[in-house]
Formats: sequence, C-alpha cells, structure tokens
Amino acid sequence: MKILVVDDEMLIREVVKEYLTLDGFLVDEASDGDEAVKLALQNDYNLIIMDIMMPKKDGYQAVKEIRKEKDVPVLMLSARGEEFDKLIGFDLGIDDYVTKPFSPKELVARVKAIIKRNEKSGSKLEFGGLVVDDLAHEVRVDNKVVNLTPKEYDLLKYLVANNHIALSREQLLTNIWGYDFYGDDRTVDTHVKTLRHQLGKYGNLIKTVRKVGYKFEY
Repeated sequence: MKILVVDDEMLIREVVKEYLTLDGFLVDEASDGDEAVKLALQNDYNLIIMDIMMPKKDGYQAVKEIRKEKDVPVLMLSARGEEFDKLIGFDLGIDDYVTKPFSPKELVARVKAIIKRNEKSGSKLEFGGLVVDDLAHEVRVDNKVVNLTPKEYDLLKYLVANNHIALSREQLLTNIWGYDFYGDDRTVDTHVKTLRHQLGKYGNLIKTVRKVGYKFEY
C-alpha cells in the first residue's frame, strides 16, 4: 500500500509518515500543491492525505487536477474545521476530513477504513496454484481448499497484499493482532511456521528476512 502525504509543514509530514510506515505503508511526501499533482500523476497511490492551505496550489486545486486523471481516494487534512470547508471538500468527492490537531493513531485508523472501503469486493489473488479468494474467504492449493484459522488467513492475506515488501514482526503483530495485543514476536513466527506447512510446496513463497521479519515473494 502506497500513500502520498501532502503538507507544507515538515514536522506534520514526518509524524504522519512515521506512523504510516510503522503500519507497513510506503509513503511519499510533497510540500506543496504543484509537487502533489506531479507525484500523483506519476505514481499509483492507494490514498492521498492532502492539506488545504499550502503554497503554489491549495489542496482543493490539487485534488481537482489529480481527479481529472486519476480516481484516487483522498483524506483532507487541515487546521480549518468550518462546515463550509468540509462541504467544499466533499463536493470534490473526498473520502474523509480530519482537522488539526489530530491523533496520529486515529489518522491511521481512518486511512485503513478508507482503503478498505475502496478495495474491490471479491478480489482473488493467484500465484500459480495458490489462490487467495477473498469473496469465498478461502485459500486453495492446486484446487484443494486449505483449512486455515482466521489469523492464519488474515496473515496470508496481508503478506500477499504486500507482495515483495519486507514486513517486520511488529508490523504483522499490529496489523493482524491489533495494537492491544500483548503477545510477542514468537506469535508471528509460530503462525508463519504453521502457515508454511499448510501451504505445502507454496510455503516457500513466504521468505524470512533476516533481522527484519517476513515477506511474500512470487
């Protein structure tokens, strides 16, 4: 998952990037509206976090230009909280609106909610004979259904959704088990071991990344 964070305040960009990165997102930054438009048209982002009051182009203008070419979800971020400002944003088709000051954890939660709402329902990911069918909520290996526990399924789904991206054990714990989970890294290791066994010959697609964690690679 790749996100563009647009704000003319460097400190805000850094804080937002830190929290998103901890959650496994890849993050690009832009400090003004012109740079935001350029990056958005050159890359494919899952979501854009867009400040309103910025130099060169404000957030509204930037969103208008981006939306002419790409239908990317947008979360508006601003110190202005009047109803009029929100209505302008929603008229542009933005997905959510967060007013400064904000809780970084709440922002991440809103980001996840927007992305989840915009995911295509019934997505099916295929890797040779390994199929992760989200509509049926099942995993098949060479046309045979594999009986996974809910956590094993969520873990595999998260790994394949981040194909080729190294994920730390902390990221996996946070995204699969949640912030309030009191287990440790061994929980991830145990589930990965079981998952590999369940996937048979496709278990080796889950690679161990030394001193980091794991990644799915196909």
